Amino acid sequence: MDSAIATLVPDNVLEVIFSYLNLHDLRNCSLVCKRWYAFLNDENNDVWRLHCIRKLAEEALKSDLLSSVPTYKAKLRAFYHAWNPNDCSRNIYIKPNGFTLHRNPVAQSTDASRGKIGFRHGRHAWEVIWEGPLGTVAVIGISTKDTPLQCHGYVALLGSDDQSWGWNLVDNHLLHNGDAQGNYPLLNNAPKYQVGERIRVILDCDDNTLSFEKNYEFLGVAFRGLPDKKLYPTVSAVYGNTEVSMVYLGPPLDG
Repeated sequence: MDSAIATLVPDNVLEVIFSYLNLHDLRNCSLVCKRWYAFLNDENNDVWRLHCIRKLAEEALKSDLLSSVPTYKAKLRAFYHAWNPNDCSRNIYIKPNGFTLHRNPVAQSTDASRGKIGFRHGRHAWEVIWEGPLGTVAVIGISTKDTPLQCHGYVALLGSDDQSWGWNLVDNHLLHNGDAQGNYPLLNNAPKYQVGERIRVILDCDDNTLSFEKNYEFLGVAFRGLPDKKLYPTVSAVYGNTEVSMVYLGPPLDG
């Protein structure tokens, strides 16, 4: 389309047209001219609102779960990065809100779930909220696609091999390759995780590090020397009927 013609289309007409396009087409439209770029860069306009209404459950839009992603475009981005219903243990299902997993009460089983999108470049942050009992083992972190998502017994599945890295919220131990990598955070009498607290996970693929924040306090780098592979947000759980939510935030606030 000629860029001069593109600038003549009224905003209300653009909103209607753009609301019917998929995300790939919208990305291409943002390259047509400065006006369209600015229009689509408004993360709270009706285009993103209508896409949110179509994709996200009303329960998710009205709850406090997405309070850390205030714009419609950010909520939509979080949805596309949420738990993958096709990449989790058979004992886990993703609730209708799209952001929360539920572990069924299956005895002698440890179960895990990965996010829909993995990362190999850039810096990424997401929040994990454990909304049910932790049980004896509750691990948050990252994994490659090669890490298993279910095993027998109650174990720290995430961090049990060389393809996953995790923080056990129950005993504050870091886990990788089947070994405890030390206490975390490195604080005297570090407080234990309280159900409902938001843990912010920060993956820096440029610096090859994984870090965590709790209650907006940076807890330090947990793992260094991560491999040049696609890494996915992951959790593993053992407690029956526990629930874990994950909300992708985008680049960390520190840039």
